[in-house]
Amino acid sequence: MATITLLLPERTRLPGPLPAAIGRVLGRADRAEGERGSQAQLRRHFRLVPDHWPVAALTRRVDAGDNFDGSGGNVADAWLRADPAHVAPDLNGARLLGWGEGLGLEADDVRALLPALRPLFGDAGFQLDAPHPARWYLRLPEGTRLPALPGPEEAVGDDLFAALPQGGDAAARRWRALITEVQVVLHQHPRNRERAAQGKPAINALWFWGAGRLPASVQSRYLHVRSPDPLLQGLAQMAGAATSAPAAADGGAAGDSLVDMRRLRSMDMLAAQALPPLLQAMARREFDALQLDFEDGACFRLQHGQRRWQFWRRPLAILADAPGTTA
Repeated sequence: MATITLLLPERTRLPGPLPAAIGRVLGRADRAEGERGSQAQLRRHFRLVPDHWPVAALTRRVDAGDNFDGSGGNVADAWLRADPAHVAPDLNGARLLGWGEGLGLEADDVRALLPALRPLFGDAGFQLDAPHPARWYLRLPEGTRLPALPGPEEAVGDDLFAALPQGGDAAARRWRALITEVQVVLHQHPRNRERAAQGKPAINALWFWGAGRLPASVQSRYLHVRSPDPLLQGLAQMAGAATSAPAAADGGAAGDSLVDMRRLRSMDMLAAQALPPLLQAMARREFDALQLDFEDGACFRLQHGQRRWQFWRRPLAILADAPGTTA
């Protein structure tokens, strides 16, 4: 049975009433409630062995080509993301306001900033490089001890001090000192004056997160994965799935397919543009089931013929009307 699964944002990001026809269809879907959050959403579709979540190693596989960079890197290395970031002071300290792709980084930024930072990390025993302008990496020596380092999505808008490594142990002190040294170098760098003249935010910090080595294997049911997200691309590649940038969600090749639509921000794009052609294709038996997986944990599953034999279920007026698991 071929299934197309849509990865979707939280339902609160798709406000507004459902068109009547779509509300009837979704009202008759089988529903389940899973764990909320972006990591939990991806874990519903990919199983890593061993079970960990090494974002840096997985995205580097996409950015740098299987973790080999021509300078001794290999698939057994441990990596840490060191993403360019913008922090801004306020009355109580400072806050993370942006990072990575949201800062409009270009190759010129990398050429200017990377040479100024590399000596800091070389002295500490790390190698810093930037195979993608928005995603920078540290290769970690064997046995490197790391404190808790939250991802930027968890820390954005929060007090920067709370996100810094805490505690009095040597690893926490070392990373706090390194983070401060990085901020001093970047604050003084002339490239940030050039960025300010271009109306761009300063690159005045690096955000460290996502440490780990590539898993031994990644398991998934999907033969095809379409996504612009390098993490999802890395998972798909390791699982042996074919990958491509998102196109029309309908008309995919035979076999289970996963389509990343987490960037949707309007009900019209989902209910008026994405779902109707998919439902029509399912009615033509081009595939057997359609699954909608929302980041808040809600899952809807539609199957061919379901609209007829579950007619008693009430239509949905809005996506948030859907409760958890139904009988």
